[in-house]
Amino acid sequence: MKGFAILIIFCTAIMGEGYGQDTLRKWDLKNCIDYALEHNIQIKKSKISLEESRENTLQAKSQLFPSLSFSTGHDLVNRPYSNQETNGDKNSYSGNYGLNSSVALYNGGKLRLGIRQQELSDKIQELYIREAGNNIQVSITESYLQILYAAESVEINRNTVEISEAQCERAKQLLEAGSVSRSDVAQLISQYSSDKYQLVAARSALEEQKLVLKQLLELNLRDEMHVFIPKLSEEDVMRSLPSKEEAYAAALAYMPEIESSRLAVESAGYDVDIARSGYLPSLNLSAGIGTSHLSGTGNSFGNQVKHNFNESIGVTLNVPIYSRHQNKSAVKLAQLKVENAGLDYLDAQKEILKTVETVYLDALTYQNRYLAAVESVNSAKISYDLIQEQFNLGMKNTVELLTEKNNFLSAQQEMIQAKYMAVLSYQLLNFYQGKGMDLLTKDTDGRME
Repeated sequence: MKGFAILIIFCTAIMGEGYGQDTLRKWDLKNCIDYALEHNIQIKKSKISLEESRENTLQAKSQLFPSLSFSTGHDLVNRPYSNQETNGDKNSYSGNYGLNSSVALYNGGKLRLGIRQQELSDKIQELYIREAGNNIQVSITESYLQILYAAESVEINRNTVEISEAQCERAKQLLEAGSVSRSDVAQLISQYSSDKYQLVAARSALEEQKLVLKQLLELNLRDEMHVFIPKLSEEDVMRSLPSKEEAYAAALAYMPEIESSRLAVESAGYDVDIARSGYLPSLNLSAGIGTSHLSGTGNSFGNQVKHNFNESIGVTLNVPIYSRHQNKSAVKLAQLKVENAGLDYLDAQKEILKTVETVYLDALTYQNRYLAAVESVNSAKISYDLIQEQFNLGMKNTVELLTEKNNFLSAQQEMIQAKYMAVLSYQLLNFYQGKGMDLLTKDTDGRME
């Protein structure tokens, strides 16, 4: 029993240690993106599509080689009313055996054009995987920075609650000294309750943002999420921005949807060539060997198979003369497909331009808003500290104190909103240029939330 108890304690300790390690997993931005790129369902589906495309390419290449097939046929004939003396046996059995092969010698280049087109499809599918990876990286980065914003908002509200609590205690002391009225104390207590409610709401918003990130990562119901909250400096916010022209040129060269759209135009061009091959003649070569046998002839099976052995070779030429407008329609439809693919290519470039311009403007705007918000916070803090000092001396009333306090809180909220929007915009602008996310590799201090 003593040994059994020790075993239970040992197992419990191991399980507890494993559980602690799991729940304290460091979910920083890099770990989130690495996990998503490995486990995201859409990326996995894109990889399956690539395998299907590669299999289709292999199948297209195999059409260049000759086919080979074996065939055999067996017939049993019954003649119940036949005169055996004049017509032979009432039952007869025959069999034939053949080995056949065929190969396309010329078909207007359709097979080789199809192979080239299918190889382009492989490249496009590879770009789709990159595009799916990019999309999930952008979504996770946006969600992660929303968590950082919500976490800092919680800290601001927590500090506000502590200040409100201290103000209530100070007001009670002033009430005893006769410096403030009961209504002033009641207003401060009411504000304290409101601040505690705002703290609860901020914590709820943080948990909601963590849930969004958890869903993006497609974690299980029981998986815990402890997000790493780095400390971002003003340098992280006020990064120097490249020119819009430089950012746009880099995005055109990096973003996979641009290259996939260009390859789609090239692939559509092959459709035109394949359609035009319908006007050209085709030439096929076929060859085969075979033999047969028949019962009731008096010859043995072996002799019949030997004497009936045959070899054949043939060439088939097919020259299209009139295809009931099918070839002409096929060419026209393929040309329209090229035009449509060209418009999609142009539209993809326009979308990248719109995205880069929007992100660039956001980065510039929020950097300027952040600088203005920092000044606003400093001014509001000075004014609030002054009013609070005067309130403690009985020189200001509760309304004036609460007004300055709310102004200070609003300025802080505006500052952190501009801060994280500026960081997000810069990170996205970097990402669209193919430079990755700075927050992925930067070593920063922080805490687990």
